[in-house]
Amino acid sequence: MTDTYMAGAVTPGRAADFRKGAAFVDGRMVPIEQATISVLDWGFLHSDATYDVAHVWNGRFFRLRDHLARFTRGMERLRLSIPHDAAGIENILRRCVRATGLTNAYVEMICTRGVPPSGSRDPRECANRFLAFAVPFIWVANPEQRKRGLRLRVSHVQRIAPGAVDPTVKNYHWLDLVAGLFEAYDAGDETVVLVDADGHITEGPGFNVFAVVDGALVTPAAGVLEGVTRRTIIEIAQELGIPTRLRPLGASEPRSAAEVFISSTAGGIMPIGMVDGVALETSGMGPVTRKIADRYWALHEDPRYCIAV
Repeated sequence: MTDTYMAGAVTPGRAADFRKGAAFVDGRMVPIEQATISVLDWGFLHSDATYDVAHVWNGRFFRLRDHLARFTRGMERLRLSIPHDAAGIENILRRCVRATGLTNAYVEMICTRGVPPSGSRDPRECANRFLAFAVPFIWVANPEQRKRGLRLRVSHVQRIAPGAVDPTVKNYHWLDLVAGLFEAYDAGDETVVLVDADGHITEGPGFNVFAVVDGALVTPAAGVLEGVTRRTIIEIAQELGIPTRLRPLGASEPRSAAEVFISSTAGGIMPIGMVDGVALETSGMGPVTRKIADRYWALHEDPRYCIAV
């Protein structure tokens, strides 16, 4: 079994070589299979990069400006610079999606440190590099998992400390997450969340975590990526009058929670059915999760959040 699943509609008559995806690399648009990066780029050698992922649903970007703002902040914090402002990046992302003809797409923007002069270890001497691509929409969970709920493992692996790598800057430092995934697979589970040094839950590979505890919606307050989907869920919960708590979430709390779900650009809101081998009260989406998920997808028709490709 794999952890990502693709689905998307392609407009009839589009060039076949772009149907698997399109990428903007070195100032030109190429089929996704032809998108390359130098083996000397520090984005590859050192994981010295930041990125962001937006999505297109029914031909419209969802909260694209929020993703662009986070991407821009990430570059500033890492002292990266590219010759495109937010409007220029938006135009490139639109071009990527239009090249594919996709109506549902996963769209990524990346800035790497780039390649330094030969022999240099000075990051100031690197030529920063911008890339972008659009591929068919990606789901963290497959249809069966989304119906019954994923089997989640709370790993003993600690997430990289915020004092070492700022989790609010989207990054590719995933060795801790990969170690946690193998721990989950070895236990017969399907995905994982890591803990911090105090034993509190942080996040999983590409997703935030929510639990319904004592009638309130709880999500970790710190040590996590402040996901755009996470932000949307918090706003929806407030709109629906659901008590919401941003606080430390103990490692054992999800096992006794009424409902648990994860959130990601890659799939929205997906239920958890078991935690550490313990079945939750709800099978599939519980009532709170369902209300939030229904409202989340309804917002994909709201012009306040959507931008046409």
